[in-house]
Amino acid sequence: MNPDQLALRRQILQLVEQYAAAAPAPGAFQAGQTVIPPSGKVVGAPEMKLMVEASLDAWLTTGRFNAAFEARLGERLGVKHVLTTNSGSSANLLAFSALTSPLLGERAIKPGDEVIGVAAGFPTTVNPILQCGAVPVLVDVHLPTYNIDVEQMAAAITPRTKAIMLAHTLGNPYNLDAVTKLCREHGLWLVEDCCDALGSTYSGQLVGTFGDIGTLSFYPAHHITMGEGGAVFMNDDTLRRAAESLRDWGRDCWCAPGKDNTCGQRYCWKLGQLPEGYDHKYTYSHLGYNLKITDMQAACALAQLDRLDGFIAARKRNFARLHERLQGSQEFLLLPEATPGSDPSWFGFPITIKPVANLRRVDLLTHLDSKRIGTRLLFAGNLTRQPYMQGRNYRIAGPLTHTDIVMNDTFWIGLYPGLSDEQLDYAADEIAGFVGGGL
Repeated sequence: MNPDQLALRRQILQLVEQYAAAAPAPGAFQAGQTVIPPSGKVVGAPEMKLMVEASLDAWLTTGRFNAAFEARLGERLGVKHVLTTNSGSSANLLAFSALTSPLLGERAIKPGDEVIGVAAGFPTTVNPILQCGAVPVLVDVHLPTYNIDVEQMAAAITPRTKAIMLAHTLGNPYNLDAVTKLCREHGLWLVEDCCDALGSTYSGQLVGTFGDIGTLSFYPAHHITMGEGGAVFMNDDTLRRAAESLRDWGRDCWCAPGKDNTCGQRYCWKLGQLPEGYDHKYTYSHLGYNLKITDMQAACALAQLDRLDGFIAARKRNFARLHERLQGSQEFLLLPEATPGSDPSWFGFPITIKPVANLRRVDLLTHLDSKRIGTRLLFAGNLTRQPYMQGRNYRIAGPLTHTDIVMNDTFWIGLYPGLSDEQLDYAADEIAGFVGGGL
């Protein structure tokens, strides 16, 4: 970059900062008119400046900002390896696919092997199990933590069980003592879906670092964002090699995009039935994908990392405010509880309507919608009742009683850092007033 370009770049970044500063402040809250979304992003000058820098580099694909983001996120999580992906769903696919790698020998998951999960959750925590030919074994959840019923989980294990793959529901860690104990006793892999749980801890340890592989999502609704994007992270070198190969078309070469012959032996390999000396850059050891991100996405997330502590604190504060505001409605509403020993970095505030309320969920949600208060269901509700699951090869471990309650009576409201106290109070008061437990 020549001096003229450097000077112009500085001017451009100064203009970006001025542009961000000129954004209008949010208008005064107006009850029933101001939208209260269930989730959202908080971005500003830091993100814009780094994204513009990445654009000016014109590298476009994975580059220096991605390398910096992977390194900083790894430091934050305390893990050896981080690989970015183009979504959290892709991260789950990549994580589970890595467990099928021939690099793992006899421990590799094979078609027909069983993997324990829950039916009350997001589809792409379970879908990779099916996509790789394994069999999901679906277990009920505990209320009001909305995480796996550990007793039913233990009873679900058979000689065919090879792994457990679970999400920390809405940021609330599941009972990692029980889950990791079972994994140790039975030699099971553990995949922790942390897409909703960046910053959550269990016994003082970050979730995602208990199992073999953790995953994250950076969709705008999540704790930090890069637009679309995700990550897998792990400490095991073999799992990292498998995941990187699968992410990058399945190739055996580990050179970064735009780099060649970093091993110094590019034309010295003899693999498969290829001729000796076949270009290692075009040798494929896995049935892979292309799940990489662009450098502009990584630049956005790199700036977001500087805000993460504040985001987590705001989510915890907003959760506490909603919980306190809805205390008077507990006759009619089941309020969420953190798993004992955990400190959640909450993604949302789940609520279950009790039978005594004599109230249909759809009526409450319709009322909230009329007041411009956004809501979401707890994702798929009961996966086994979803259209796409009909005729699929899965096993139900026991009665899904609580899962059906979630499907019929549970919803969640937002608590992301962009919401004001006025918005939170209004949402809580409208819920309380409608169910009959108003302040």
